[in-house]
Amino acid sequence: MGKLFFWRHGKIKPKWALVAYDLLMLTLVMFSLIFVAHYKVDILSLHLVICAVCVIGCRYFLGAYFRVWRYGGVSCYLHLFITDIAAGFVYFLVDRFILNEISNSLYLPFATIVCIIVLNLSAALFIRLTYRYLYQNGLPNLPGMDRFGNVINFLTGFDVNHATHWIDADRRAQKLNVAIVGAGRIGSALARDLRNNPNSRLRPVCYIDNDPELIGRQVNDIIVLNENEISEKTVKEYNLSQVIFTIKDLPEQRQHDLVKLYTSLGLRVLVYDYPVMHQNGENSKRTIRNFDIKELLFRSSKEIITPEISAFYRGKTVLITGGGGSIGGELCRQIARMEPKRIVIADVYENGAYDMQQELRLQYASALDVRVEIITVCDKIEVEQLFEKYRPDIVLHAAAHKHVPLMENNVCEAVKNNVLGTLNVVNAAAKYKAGKFIMISTDKAVNPTNVMGATKRMCEMLVLSMNGRSDTVFVCTRFGNVLGSNGSVIPLFKRQIEQGGPVTVTDKRIIRYFMTIPEASQLVLTSGAMAKRGELFVLDMGKPVRILDLAENMIRLSGFVPYSEIDIIETGLRPGEKLYEELLIKTEELDKTENEQIFVEREKVLSQTEIENKLSRLTEALRTNDNAAVKQALHEVVPTFHDPEEVNRRAQTAQEMKNILEIDKLKPAKSAGRAFPATFLS
Repeated sequence: MGKLFFWRHGKIKPKWALVAYDLLMLTLVMFSLIFVAHYKVDILSLHLVICAVCVIGCRYFLGAYFRVWRYGGVSCYLHLFITDIAAGFVYFLVDRFILNEISNSLYLPFATIVCIIVLNLSAALFIRLTYRYLYQNGLPNLPGMDRFGNVINFLTGFDVNHATHWIDADRRAQKLNVAIVGAGRIGSALARDLRNNPNSRLRPVCYIDNDPELIGRQVNDIIVLNENEISEKTVKEYNLSQVIFTIKDLPEQRQHDLVKLYTSLGLRVLVYDYPVMHQNGENSKRTIRNFDIKELLFRSSKEIITPEISAFYRGKTVLITGGGGSIGGELCRQIARMEPKRIVIADVYENGAYDMQQELRLQYASALDVRVEIITVCDKIEVEQLFEKYRPDIVLHAAAHKHVPLMENNVCEAVKNNVLGTLNVVNAAAKYKAGKFIMISTDKAVNPTNVMGATKRMCEMLVLSMNGRSDTVFVCTRFGNVLGSNGSVIPLFKRQIEQGGPVTVTDKRIIRYFMTIPEASQLVLTSGAMAKRGELFVLDMGKPVRILDLAENMIRLSGFVPYSEIDIIETGLRPGEKLYEELLIKTEELDKTENEQIFVEREKVLSQTEIENKLSRLTEALRTNDNAAVKQALHEVVPTFHDPEEVNRRAQTAQEMKNILEIDKLKPAKSAGRAFPATFLS
């Protein structure tokens, strides 16, 4: 009870001006009885002293004067009510059992005492509610208002000028009117926080909801609008500039429709992250932010790692080549949660490896054994020494050159690193009897049109041919683009938008498959754990995304208008670039696994002799140090390696493209400004 009523106040000082105000109000209430009930002044003076001692004393000792009333909520007013009930009870006892014993003429009737307590409580609630309202909404700029505020300050101790100086005309003009999507507990809490924060530039002016019980009513004095009736008229009427989502776990289609509507009306769409308790016992931070990448694509991302998958990696030494990169780094993070015996990060880029090491040490300290080795997989001796030193149980091979345009001009380096580097790691894994070897592949290995994709296809054939030649299980995992990885289109668009544009796309017809880095990494680890006989796993990447749509919507969600405030220009296809990647999931050609997002491709495994012949051909070409000769050799050893011009010509007439792209219908006219595409990241 003591804690509830702030019995222990420590060094906190009460608001003595508020005490003085309460005494003034009590005096006015008492002496109003002279005119209403014709009580004598001397009797009322005595009762004023007794009532003041009871009321002020109870409010003091029960903590009413130690609360911050500018932020007062229901609990504050309920506390004041209970405090005054207690004071009234004490006052009644004094009146009935002390004053009545002294003289019958001194005590007041019970009804009069109730009237005094109720009126005094009403006056106290009125001034506190008025102060809270003034603090949240400010006083209008009227002549003499500063002097009026000074009078109020003198009489009440409430710093009205302080409560309202930040809402002068200039500052009010700087504030942005926002609508809050969701008028429930979280939305109303956000609105209250924004209104109570004098430094906030956001002013909530309405809620948007679809609950018929709330529509048309007011929550925290803010109207609730029907989400089905939001239009340009609504935006103009409330002078809206932004909307803030407070509803978590919206169905994808509804989120899709709402964001499409709001961005088409020229509104910036934000998300409110309210504090929640995570599994590790930590609270998340309260932030208002832009949609992040995975929310932009409206792809639901769920926890894929099961206890069985974690158990597979627990207590093992795991080697991640390319562990300082985007995928390799996320693999490190995911494995670290599974209590491995040791994580070995092997990378030629020291900065990325160092950053990953420090991140893991900061989070896990001595509970996780993290080792970093700066090596290149192209050095056979270094790779063998690495395996001899750590004897890894599991190898995750993510090291590779992956940038398509760069590899077109550096064919020799692409083959050395991607193919011969993989060969070195594969042979070392077999020699030192690693339990499993998992290679990270790419959708660009499917009917490749560029050097990078062709080298990855060669790696797939190489890795799978190793099964049965040692105790190690060799598998490949193939997926598409990952959101936000180093060098990917998302960070590029983000930088271009921050710089004011233009945003560049190589071709408005390009489509790609996307997956978040955590999702891709978890699926890789899942496929690695379930591998038994050297499979080529293919991950379900969901629906393809048109890059032009991605660019337009990143611009809109950043608060700008495509083609008006930030332009989008085509730069032309880069060397080796496809209009679209092959569909990864063709269920008639794939076998299902127990995980609905992982399939196994029916792959014809090449013999050792065939692989050796292909490697010999590539090695021979590399001796020439001629990019053209090496590229020709790649065409010979990877039969599905085609020229991009041929593939793109076929793509323009393919039914697959027709189903996905209708450019003339989709692209908004520049004069339309805020018009939204007919499809939104479909």
